[in-house]
Amino acid sequence: MGGLDPQMGGPDMAPHVVVTRQRGSVHDEELTGHERDTLVLTAEERRWGRRRVTTTGGRTLVLALPTGSTLAPGEVLHVGTDWYLVVEGAPEPVLAVTGVSRDAALRVAFEVGNRHFTLAIDGDRVLVPDDPAMDHLLTRLGVPFERLHAVFVPLGAGHRHDA
Repeated sequence: MGGLDPQMGGPDMAPHVVVTRQRGSVHDEELTGHERDTLVLTAEERRWGRRRVTTTGGRTLVLALPTGSTLAPGEVLHVGTDWYLVVEGAPEPVLAVTGVSRDAALRVAFEVGNRHFTLAIDGDRVLVPDDPAMDHLLTRLGVPFERLHAVFVPLGAGHRHDA
């Protein structure tokens, strides 16, 4: 089954799928006639490759991905006999910087990275996690920003000192 092993979940649990690797590309014809199910995850959750998850359709799967794996929105994780699973990004609290010059955007990117936070580019917006440290930084830099909920797809891996 290409990186997937069916496992019994226990005496009173239904069988579940264990995802042991990311599939790579999937051709549309593999999905034809299959029910689409989704796994909706935040950016942080897409980095947790070893845990039990429940899909929006109520299916239980176990992620047993190699350390350092990161799931991406739109990625197909599993293709079964009659259904398939796609990763979706969950909207989460972010600070969106808009309407700044290229130089200001680069300054924001430098300062955010210098604090070991991740950022995302979403069209003409720079997105950073809605965190007190980021609020303080953007205020100090004097760049316009707004709080909103958006799918956060960070550039690079990044890490935080307190994580």
